[in-house]
Amino acid sequence: MKQEFESIPKFGFGCMRLPLLDPEDQTSIDIEQFKQMVDTFIDAGGTYFDTARVYHQGESERAVKEALVDRYPRDAYTVATKCLAWAIDSEEEAKGNLATSLEQLGLDYIDFYLLHNVGGNRTARFDEYGMWEFARQKKAEGLIKHIGFSMHDGAEALDGLLTAHPDMDFVQLQVNYLDWDDPVVEARNCMEVAARHGVPVVIMEPVRGGRLADLPERAAQILREANPEASLASWAYRFCWHLPNVVSVLAGMSTLEQVRDNAASFKADKPFTEGEQAALDEAIAALKSVPTVPCTNCRYCVKECPQGVKIPEILSLLNLELMVEDHEFVKGLYSWQAAAGPASTCIACGACEQMCPQSIDIIDQLEIAAEKYE
Repeated sequence: MKQEFESIPKFGFGCMRLPLLDPEDQTSIDIEQFKQMVDTFIDAGGTYFDTARVYHQGESERAVKEALVDRYPRDAYTVATKCLAWAIDSEEEAKGNLATSLEQLGLDYIDFYLLHNVGGNRTARFDEYGMWEFARQKKAEGLIKHIGFSMHDGAEALDGLLTAHPDMDFVQLQVNYLDWDDPVVEARNCMEVAARHGVPVVIMEPVRGGRLADLPERAAQILREANPEASLASWAYRFCWHLPNVVSVLAGMSTLEQVRDNAASFKADKPFTEGEQAALDEAIAALKSVPTVPCTNCRYCVKECPQGVKIPEILSLLNLELMVEDHEFVKGLYSWQAAAGPASTCIACGACEQMCPQSIDIIDQLEIAAEKYE
């Protein structure tokens, strides 16, 4: 990993869930509280801020300018932002995102620029618009220091992307202790693929969208007994902070208290003791102890589905709700993770069930998912 990456503290600030003055209005960012959060984060040694054009309906970048860029010298922080080309209707607009981000952030260059949420059918739009070549060109011009991409996809897709684009400086991946051995997310395998390609990782979703900070009691009790002083969130961050080949671990913080708690955990951080690791393993087992759909993500079902239903992803979301007991959270994930092939488009032809090595009642499970999430 580049020496300049090694100097970045692994405690990163994700700017997707900033404090709001009006909970119903994503643009109503509480700037004064955000300024306090930025100050506390930097006082704790943090430097990495992650935002995007689409966060808070376009207001996150402006908030980062006001709370950070306008108040600190340029060498006190690094900023990452993103281009969501697959959701943009024209090449001109997609490429224009960089200039817009620079203006909204008040910066002369972006430290880390990501082609955001590539993978699956979404990658085609980045290819069509020439976004990979565009990013390389802007890096050569000095408007971008490091180029990379984020993705919510499996290890095979990641390997293909890094093979096709071997000059990527970094990649942003969903990694946490619950997804570590998940057959769909494949966090462990993705980390191994990135390491094999020599590409360092920025970790997103270390607390699984906040779910690992609010665990069901069957798992929370185990961790509290092992370390009564530690917050549930700190277990998730400590798991990620000590993984190899990591540039930064993003904490999507919404309150000053969350920043303080995470900063305290970061300052006091140590690798898990044997007892703590055993407790975490027990808590993971407790989370997964509920009966779940036995999908292994072999994807035979997908190859035979005439409707292109996102079967493994949907079954994984059903399992996630069973484990974390949070329907609304999983429904929110479903709204975009299954958008390209929702459960309701199933025509019950049975081709998937004929191919499934686990003999899963896929048609019935898809009916359940459509009723729960659509």
